[in-house]
Amino acid sequence: MNGLRDVVALGGPVVAILLVMSVLTVAVTIYKLWQFAACGVGRHKVLSDALAAWDTGDTEGARVRLTSSQSYLAPFIETAMHKPNSQALSDRLDAEAGLALAGLERGFRLLDTIAQLAPLLGLFGTVLGMIEAFQSLQTAGASVDPSLLAGGIWVALVTTAVGLAVAMPTSMVLSWLESRTARERVFADKALRTVLMPQDVKHPPSANAMGDHA
Repeated sequence: MNGLRDVVALGGPVVAILLVMSVLTVAVTIYKLWQFAACGVGRHKVLSDALAAWDTGDTEGARVRLTSSQSYLAPFIETAMHKPNSQALSDRLDAEAGLALAGLERGFRLLDTIAQLAPLLGLFGTVLGMIEAFQSLQTAGASVDPSLLAGGIWVALVTTAVGLAVAMPTSMVLSWLESRTARERVFADKALRTVLMPQDVKHPPSANAMGDHA
């Protein structure tokens, strides 16, 4: 705590704002990790087994496996299994799944804002510090002490360092979360398409084929 007080005293209000932003990043990251774990993001083995059974025509086995799935997609898949090959239902489930995935993306905008704003705030604090350092140098007049300017620059650069220290981890966390969500979106689309149009569906013969047989 004493170290944090010293940093805030050196960098001023800009560093205090950056520290608040870092606390927000940690809070959002913890929340997203809990949310992903509660929703079973990335853990779809049981659901995948149910989809594989459905794809081979084992509808009863697919429904039995689906009951033990903890995935947030399981209710959508169960609904789709009652009315496969329904275009209206397909559109509705696409919208419902999109809404669920939007819930997983909640908080991403805040992390993106912090990742972009933190370096700019750090640079802003550095500019203010440089202005203050040169003002002190001007006030000193003819008796210029190089250490006075060097000390002012060193203090000014603290804000840039803090800004980068906040922005880089935030950007990495956001990229990881976005990649997980993107994979979820692909899996959800494939799962719904598998249920609504399984491979074992027997397509009717085409008109040309019927004409050949005639």
